[in-house]
Order: sequence, then structure tokens, then C-alpha cells
Amino acid sequence: MSGDEIRPGHAFGGPPVRGRIRCQPEDFLVSERLGHEPDGEGEHLWLWVSKRERNTVDVASDLARAAGVRPNRVGFAGLKDRNAVTEQYFSIQLPGQAMPDWRDWTIDGVNIESAAWSSRKIRRGRLRGNRFELIVRELDGDRDALEERLAAVRDQGVPNGFGEQRFGHNNIARALALFRGEIRRKPSKTKRGFYLSAARSLVFNHVLAERIRRADWNRLIDGDLAVLDGSHSFFQADAADPEQVRRCAEMDIHPSGPLPGEGDSPATGEAAEIENRVFSSHRELIEGLAKFGMKQERRPLRMRVGELAWTFPDERSLKLVFSLGKGSYATSVLRELVDYE
Repeated sequence: MSGDEIRPGHAFGGPPVRGRIRCQPEDFLVSERLGHEPDGEGEHLWLWVSKRERNTVDVASDLARAAGVRPNRVGFAGLKDRNAVTEQYFSIQLPGQAMPDWRDWTIDGVNIESAAWSSRKIRRGRLRGNRFELIVRELDGDRDALEERLAAVRDQGVPNGFGEQRFGHNNIARALALFRGEIRRKPSKTKRGFYLSAARSLVFNHVLAERIRRADWNRLIDGDLAVLDGSHSFFQADAADPEQVRRCAEMDIHPSGPLPGEGDSPATGEAAEIENRVFSSHRELIEGLAKFGMKQERRPLRMRVGELAWTFPDERSLKLVFSLGKGSYATSVLRELVDYE
């Protein structure tokens, strides 16, 4: 499946410049923000880890081996890009044990920066977001137009589409094979989760693409469900309410799209008509997600790009610094700015 088939369109028109990303891992720095720190006591050892070109799940397994525990004793909040330098916490449950000699652990591509005890395990998805430092190289195009686009992204946010990494290599095809009973060997729980997530992400991206085409991805329409900024909480919106219109313009609330599963979309009116048309075009995915017990959820159609700052280290490079809430993709920001390779 091509990138054009899985990604929504551009909200502000085509990017004004071209460039290359990830020329080296240090060009893509990601630092996780949990929103809380270890409390200094308990049986869970929290490790602040910097890793280079390493998969989060593989590093978790390596940490389990180094600590001499089963992999399920290791916790982490989010999956990070392999082709990057990333920082995040891992927790290791060590009941009744003293602080191990973690400084002596040698793990390829990993540097353990610090350690502290905590009373709780780090759970998947329990994070506030991530901070990014990205460098785009071989920059070519209209730099004045790029600065205007950067200001628009800072002030208006960008579509909250799922990035191409969510879809992996043929995850949609594997999801369809799973739904059709064509996979002979039962996939692991982790792999099945990837397939199901890819399927619902594709449906969401197609709903978002339609809202972008209609130019209402960033405003409320009849029947929308609004999501509070930085939250999973949503409510039935009133597109005619001036107070809600103001809050949406100020990015305090956002229109939302479906992460499909069992049952009908809770959207109504015009928003439901859009979602149901997309559902009809992807009926096999919708039915498969329900069959495998996925629950209906909502995701904001728009994301705030926090703390956005930019510099030009030289004539052909752009450095970006910004923060995003959990589940949002840096590539969704980049594609509004740069036609990148």
C-alpha cells in the first residue's frame, strides 16, 4: 500500500521546500515526557535510557536479561523510532532486591543515564508526550514561504494523522489476512496488536483526509464529538455554540475522528455521514476490528505543535524543536513543511 493511500492530504497546500531527514540518527532526537518522575521508593527500578538505532521492545528484552528477570517485569510507556536517538524511561520490577550494578551493564546502542526506585511500574501508553529535535538537510525551495508555513503550523496546529511507521511493512495486508483466517500460524499478541492498530489507523486517516478536503479538519461541524486538548475525554459538540467555536479556534478543544471497533460511531449528523461513508468503503476492516473485540475510541483530528522553534544552522539545513502529545507523529508535522526523503 503506497504512502498516498495511507496518509491524509496536506492542510496548508503542498510543502514549500524539499529536503532529506534522518541522514544520520542524531538528526532525529526524541525525548519522552512521562509527566511524572520516580518517587524514590518501592520495588520498581526506573532507568533513564538513551538509545541509538535500537527498537524499544528489543531494548526492554536486553534490560530484562541484564537484570536477570522475565521480560514481563520490564515496563515502558511508548514505542520509539529505531532510526533515531531516543530517550525514555524503562522500569524493572525487583522485589526485595538491592540496587543492581546497572553501570556495569553493557547493551549495544544503549546508555543508561540514571536510576531511581519507584513504587509503580511504567505502563504502556502512560505518557504525556515527546519532545523532538529534528534536522532537515539538503534544503531547497522558498525559504520565505517556509517561514510563513512554520508560523501557520505554530498558530493553527496540523492534522493529527497516523504516520507511515504505524503501518509498518504490509500491516494492512496482514490485518486483512487475519480477519479472513488466512494466517496459518497464530501471530503473537504484539504482532496482532500492530495489525489491528494499522487497520483502525487507516480508517481514521481516510476520515481525516475527507475533513481536510472539506477544509473543516480544524473546526466543528454538525454532529461532531469534541476532544479536550491533551485528553481522551470527548463530548457531543455544538457547532453553533459561539463559546465552543471560540474554544476550538484557540485549540482548547478539537474535532475528533473514529478509531473504529465494536458498535456504531457515536458521531451524529454531518460528521456521522462522513464517517459512515468511509466505513462503507472499508467494511472488511470495520467488521474485522469488531470481530477481534476492538472498542470504539476517538482521536483528535488536529494536534497542537507545542513549543515550536526553528533555526537555519546553514543555508541548506533546518533545525526544528517542538513537543507533541502522546500518539502524535513528528512526521505529520514535517510533511506540512517539507517534501522529504
